[in-house]
Amino acid sequence: MGELGVEIRPAPNEAYVWNCCTLAEHRRHGHYRSLLDGIVAASRRDGIARLWIGSVEHPAEKADADAGFTAVAECHVTTVLGLRWLRVRAAAGAAPELMEAARERIAPAHALDFARKRIH
Repeated sequence: MGELGVEIRPAPNEAYVWNCCTLAEHRRHGHYRSLLDGIVAASRRDGIARLWIGSVEHPAEKADADAGFTAVAECHVTTVLGLRWLRVRAAAGAAPELMEAARERIAPAHALDFARKRIH
């Protein structure tokens, strides 16, 4: 997740989609929702057991929910004097077993390390 400087490591038979972007002139036409529906369908055909998605935009989160995704974790990053502190918290109403899986794939609940620019 470039915006947060976080890496996610899906388990075997899992996949991950990160914050798709729709250009302004193409918004409100259902393109993102159609793309997401296609990704979910292809993942099911390919035997993906769990599909993770990251989002930083509230409009996208509605389409995410419509495609069957539920909010599990919220990530917050604070950078001070070259140190980066990552906090991973459960989203409201998140199932404990999904939150535990998210913590395993993202990072420890509280991670402190040196801030660095990640290249994807």
